[in-house]
Order: sequence, then C-alpha cells, then structure tokens
Amino acid sequence: MFTQEGYDLMGAAFEVYNVLGYGMSEEIYQQSLEIELGLRKIPFLSKAGLQVRYKDQLLTTVYRPDLLTYNEIVVELKATQTLAPEHEAQLFNYMRISKKKVGYLINYGSSGELEWKRIVL
Repeated sequence: MFTQEGYDLMGAAFEVYNVLGYGMSEEIYQQSLEIELGLRKIPFLSKAGLQVRYKDQLLTTVYRPDLLTYNEIVVELKATQTLAPEHEAQLFNYMRISKKKVGYLINYGSSGELEWKRIVL
C-alpha cells in the first residue's frame, strides 16, 4: 500500500540525513525535509490540522502531524536519541483520526543511521 510513495518519501528523508547528519533540532529537519520534498516534487502538507471529534461533537483541540504526503501518508518526525512507544502511539493516533492507512515515524536524532518505522493499519 503506497509502496513507491513510501520509497520516494524515505529517499528524501535519507538525503536530509546524509546532508545534515544527526543532532540538530526537529524543526531544522522538518524544514529541510520540506525543501527536499519540494525539490523531488513530492506533494505534502505541513502541520495540517486534524479535527478531533467526541461523540459527533467537534473538539477545539486540533492534532497537527508534521507532514501529510501524497494526501495519504502521515509522517511524524523526531530528533531524539531513540524512538519510544509513545512516539508510535502518537503516529497511530494521527493515522486513526485522519483515517489514513500508512504512516512513517522518522527519527533524525539517532547517531550512525536514520531510524524509521513504517506503520500500516
């Protein structure tokens, strides 16, 4: 499901990691990945608001995943030493609320290599 799109997304993510390395702030990686996605003509929305409902009532709180690529893939970026279960839970909630079936959790904070997970519902 969205396999080629995932490869294209991760190609851009790896390019950012190869250029910047690890240890910068999440916002630096966010902006750099947005530039790389644009250069590769990969469609995306940055920090698009996801409306949350409770029993058909719209809440005022809005979730904002880091990126939505191809209008189908939810992307959450991190710049931490290692991914934790709460990071996966955050991505899972974004996917559930947006009703998207594919998500990527990308961590730029790990030394040595880019850490990432693909989640399919």
